[in-house]
Amino acid sequence: MTPPAAAPTVQRVDARHRYEILVDGRTAGLTAYRDHADQRVFYHTEIDDAFAGQGLASVLVQQALADARAAGKRIVPVCPYVAKFLRRHEEFSDIADPVTPEVLRWLETELAR
Repeated sequence: MTPPAAAPTVQRVDARHRYEILVDGRTAGLTAYRDHADQRVFYHTEIDDAFAGQGLASVLVQQALADARAAGKRIVPVCPYVAKFLRRHEEFSDIADPVTPEVLRWLETELAR
């Protein structure tokens, strides 16, 4: 009999500007962000194909947004998955900011560095 898998864990990796979700010690996915003043701009989320279909993206984003809230940050959902998550989880609507052309220009410059 196979032992049950450990619960996935989410960690913020500041040096890489992302949150990672780990399953049995292996990185299963990430959501990438950049901080802009009091905003945490989420721009990309991915789950490795080997871990697809387990609801890990939802766990990852929920914990990343909760961590952003705890850090006093507002959320800007450039990433389509994060935007969809926010539409389904109104408990984060109080810290969500709209994606603006200014934020997109800033993000493009930031990512080009």
